[in-house]
Amino acid sequence: MSPRPTLPHPLPGAIGLSHLSAYDWEAADGVCGGSPHLHLVCTEAYVVTGGRGAVQTLSPDGYRDIPLEPGSVAWFTPGTVHRMVQGGDLRITVLMQNSGLPEAGDAVFTFPPDVLADPERYAAVATLPPGTGAEAEQAARRRRDLAVAGYLGLREALVAGDGGPYAEFQRAAARLVRDRVPRWRELWRAGALAAAERTGAQLDALLAGEPSYLGEATAHQTAPTRFGGFGMCGRRDEYNLPGTTLPYGGE
Repeated sequence: MSPRPTLPHPLPGAIGLSHLSAYDWEAADGVCGGSPHLHLVCTEAYVVTGGRGAVQTLSPDGYRDIPLEPGSVAWFTPGTVHRMVQGGDLRITVLMQNSGLPEAGDAVFTFPPDVLADPERYAAVATLPPGTGAEAEQAARRRRDLAVAGYLGLREALVAGDGGPYAEFQRAAARLVRDRVPRWRELWRAGALAAAERTGAQLDALLAGEPSYLGEATAHQTAPTRFGGFGMCGRRDEYNLPGTTLPYGGE
């Protein structure tokens, strides 16, 4: 058996971290914002640092439009479709459970059913060209518009009391990522699980009166390593930390 990979110096809890400025591109319904999507195993949190806007969500609770303003925090559990909406210079810090998994594919756009049913077609639309130039922007807008097209149908049905299309989208998303699960498990073991296990070992050491691990105390610092990338919800500033943001290309 090969040794478990290790991720040196993760952020607390092995969370993911990025900063977003919400897109101001107008969609088919007249709303400016990002690409609706869900995560399969990650809870995501928005910490609003500036501007105004909202996050629209679809879940078994129905359709919600949650206001966002400086200081507010919103978070959504796996399976919740979310769409960031621009209200005016909206800026957020994103905290993501299970760092590394979203970049490894734990996010599925609300594309129409025929696209979700074809993995190659899905990948062709979901994957952006490298860089932050005009070609990448055009591809990001096409991706957003296709996700909104599927999302509006899901929302309309859910508001009308029909949760069937939303539930089928969840099932289609799960089918689309199934082959990636073994790799996700490796990332989870090396990141979030390992962080929790370290805490358990430290508690054991304290209970035994042998806190030698405190001799390894240190501090770390970092800064964004890419600015203005095209994320799912907006322009994204990213940190290339082990287990936090994988090499660019996951979005």
